[in-house]
Amino acid sequence: MKHLLSIEQLNRADMEQLLAAAAVMKRERGRHPTKPLAGQTWALIFSKSSTRTRVSFEVGIAELGGRPMFLSAVDIQLGRGEPVKDTARVLGRMVQGAIFRTFAQRDVEEFAHYSGIPTINALTDEEHPCQILADVLTIEEKLASLAGKVVAFIGDGACNVANSWIFAAAKLGFELRIAAPQEFQPDPALLQRAGGKVVCTADLASAARGADVLYTDVWVSMGKEDESAERIKALAGYQINQTVVQLAKPGALVMHCLPAYRGKEIDDETFEANAETIFTQAENRLHAQKAILQWAVA
Repeated sequence: MKHLLSIEQLNRADMEQLLAAAAVMKRERGRHPTKPLAGQTWALIFSKSSTRTRVSFEVGIAELGGRPMFLSAVDIQLGRGEPVKDTARVLGRMVQGAIFRTFAQRDVEEFAHYSGIPTINALTDEEHPCQILADVLTIEEKLASLAGKVVAFIGDGACNVANSWIFAAAKLGFELRIAAPQEFQPDPALLQRAGGKVVCTADLASAARGADVLYTDVWVSMGKEDESAERIKALAGYQINQTVVQLAKPGALVMHCLPAYRGKEIDDETFEANAETIFTQAENRLHAQKAILQWAVA
């Protein structure tokens, strides 16, 4: 049985297998030779709101022959305090797989342990593995390979997406530069655990200079709304705009995992100039996640 719980726990061979399969899924959409989820029901357990993750998984499960069942935390007993391990043991007897989007990483890992069914992390406060696989797929489509490239992550460098990028850097052999104020830089223990070539700096210009990819995420992640004013003030100088783009390598990709708050982490002009890449990135969530689903039941 396979779970996708984090980029940290995913080995390089499986990452490469998933990326290759995602490219095939994209190329063969609408004419898949097999339906690996035929006759299966997969539960989507979401404690956090979602557009791209929910839609891409529901569509992906259906296209692979399965039936998605969406379960908001407020609609099931989990939202009223039932232990994760009890919910897991119930669902494990009724459905064939689960996609869990929640706050604590330990909840996803506990669910996988007790449910006895393939479990996919659809976002936690610590990691967002599905997003990074879709992002790498997008970069490989446009730049052929990530190996030897430079990705500059600008903004909140201690968020879940940045964490997953850190683990991906060591596995796939690219340089990751994180430009963030000191208080929004990654935990040193996480950096040591991950290894790889990761540079953290408060100097946005040095991070962006010569980069192949400029990447950003929202400054106020879900669950951090009480910190909005403080975060916006601290991160105000870490916006991707035309000045920053000019520092990067000519033809550099500008990426955003969405939703975007224009005028904050990216300005409107730069967003629209790079909309094709950003929305390809969003579309690739579908193809990457279909590859994950197929891999999980193989």
